[in-house]
Amino acid sequence: MLNASFVLSVSAALADEEPQALFLEEVEGRVVGGEVAKPHSWPWQISLQFQSGNSYHHTCGGTLVRRGWVMTAAHCVDRQRTYRVVLGDHNISQHEGKEQYISVSRVYIHPNWNSNMISNGYDIALLRLSADATLNSYIQLGSLPPSGQVLPHNNPCYITGWGRTQTGGSLSSNLKQAYLPVVDYKTCSSSSWWGGSVRTTMVCAGGGSLSGCQGDSGGPLNCQVNGKYYVHGVTSFVSAQGCNVQRKPTVFTRVSLNQFFLCLLQPQIYGQIYQFGLV
Repeated sequence: MLNASFVLSVSAALADEEPQALFLEEVEGRVVGGEVAKPHSWPWQISLQFQSGNSYHHTCGGTLVRRGWVMTAAHCVDRQRTYRVVLGDHNISQHEGKEQYISVSRVYIHPNWNSNMISNGYDIALLRLSADATLNSYIQLGSLPPSGQVLPHNNPCYITGWGRTQTGGSLSSNLKQAYLPVVDYKTCSSSSWWGGSVRTTMVCAGGGSLSGCQGDSGGPLNCQVNGKYYVHGVTSFVSAQGCNVQRKPTVFTRVSLNQFFLCLLQPQIYGQIYQFGLV
């Protein structure tokens, strides 16, 4: 499997120039708008960390969707590593006393994910935790949208994560958020935007002065519907031209069109996991 930070070319409908895509881990200059989030205001946000030596390092974001399950991007976990998730965190550089640290016991990558062709989509994975999280005011489940729901153009959303604070700089210690309105598929797939590099299995958001570089790969796109926030996207990629390139919005895996995969969260079908080829 390829490294999650490997730079990949994506197909496009543009005849003269192919848009290039980067996973957020590789972006230079990730500060484009955004602000530090109020502590624990996105209580389903998790930090996905991998072990190196005797310590763990933040690599991606994710969403707690069941007490024992986390949703993240496939490219974050498509290599053999030892992972853990940190829940209830705000400042990832300090132990604040609200955190829960739980190891990942199993990784389920969407069977249609192809690390050599990110424009094919399906950049989504489920992580089975070794123990259930204890829910409280700092740790809560993210709400998933109804199957097939497609949000209208300019629907308000926020991306969250520990994005870098300056060009080539270190990760932000504090959880950040940035307002990213939805860009509908008709607009995002037009030739002057992402063209054929986006599919209906994806969500586009932003594309101007604010961008996904305030977040992390695998982290949630939190969209407001009828006064409540639902996780409509899993952060996947941005333009290789930079984070704040006009008409190159951040691209997310569409959660509402991956309900079949997310059915793994239902205990009654755990026994069918193997026949779906997900392990």
